[in-house]
Amino acid sequence: MNIVFYCQHVLGLGHFMRSLAIVRALAPHRTVFVTGGPEVPGELPPHVVHERLPVLSMDEDFREMLSGDDLDAVKRERAARFAAVMERERPDVLVVELYPFGRRAFEFELLPVLDAVRRGAYGRPRVVCSLRDILVEKDNPEKYQSRVVGRLNQLFDALLVHSDPALFPLEETFPRIAEAQIPVEYTGFVTQMPSPGAREAVRASMDLAPGERLVVASAGGGKVGSELLFAAVNSYPLLITDNPVRLEIFTGPFLDEEAYQRLLAHSSAHERVFVSRFSGNFLDLLAAADASLSLAGYNTTMNVLASGVPALVWPFAQNREQSLRAHRLAGLGALGVLSPEDFEPARLAGLVGGLLDRREKALAGSFRLDGAAESARLIVSGMRPNRQQHQTEHP
Repeated sequence: MNIVFYCQHVLGLGHFMRSLAIVRALAPHRTVFVTGGPEVPGELPPHVVHERLPVLSMDEDFREMLSGDDLDAVKRERAARFAAVMERERPDVLVVELYPFGRRAFEFELLPVLDAVRRGAYGRPRVVCSLRDILVEKDNPEKYQSRVVGRLNQLFDALLVHSDPALFPLEETFPRIAEAQIPVEYTGFVTQMPSPGAREAVRASMDLAPGERLVVASAGGGKVGSELLFAAVNSYPLLITDNPVRLEIFTGPFLDEEAYQRLLAHSSAHERVFVSRFSGNFLDLLAAADASLSLAGYNTTMNVLASGVPALVWPFAQNREQSLRAHRLAGLGALGVLSPEDFEPARLAGLVGGLLDRREKALAGSFRLDGAAESARLIVSGMRPNRQQHQTEHP
């Protein structure tokens, strides 16, 4: 089978990393991964061909499209290259991440391809939307939902929702989903699981002293959230009690260089504080850790659940997505939620100390975390579940 998977990340890493997990799970099927956001470190498996479009991103308010070159010229080149990929590949399945629920600014390249698919220009590929658990609020929700439902029914064959409906049903943030005339399937949350023996292997590789605690602080892609990382360094001296503590900080690849250098200088006074931009084995590091501090984005939160690490999360306040996810999981006892007031050094040290004193790990088995494998199965099989049956099973 030949699959084209389109993903455009514009601010953080979440959309890219979730899509990458599904792309990996599609092995051994040839998968062309079409991306157009800032470069993300890492290698792709042999069954994946990476087609990078000229880079476009958005500002932190998601209102202005950013490009290092002439914007109109970049748009024309991207649209032509995406269409050329589809003409060359003539895939069995086209997967489009988030659109039409988001990425309206990228309709200049999406709509021509989707319209051409419906005309049979690339053979007869099935078109599948890949969607996360929670949608952000819109200024004109009725107009927005009408447009999305129309696009779904006209241009798509199926919708995969990467969520557990018992926790985050799509209708909670998109009330008109019942009007979709295509199959809607919940896949469970998309995350990888830690490697077998990860905790012991990682702690041995770090040469942690007997009784030494490991704290991991991270800020997703790094464009937002660095305040949490500086707060972690400020609280670090107060964490040192009877047992030593090692603090591993991951800023994300998109933190600006000036802030990165300030954080390096800020942490240099502490021998057991380490700052990096990115980790290729972040999930295994969480499995090895005794506490995690992070934002509440989809990927990091699912990594926390998969690893079972005691965690505190700080929701990005620009929209409801991270706050809703964080507080609902906190209500189930899966993690704790931070506010800016908690960044005061003594207060944050006390909260982290409470995590370090915990002996039990969170139960990953309480949540559906097999979303990557289930998504791949549905994409490949072309399964079209009965919608009425689906609604009965997931009210």
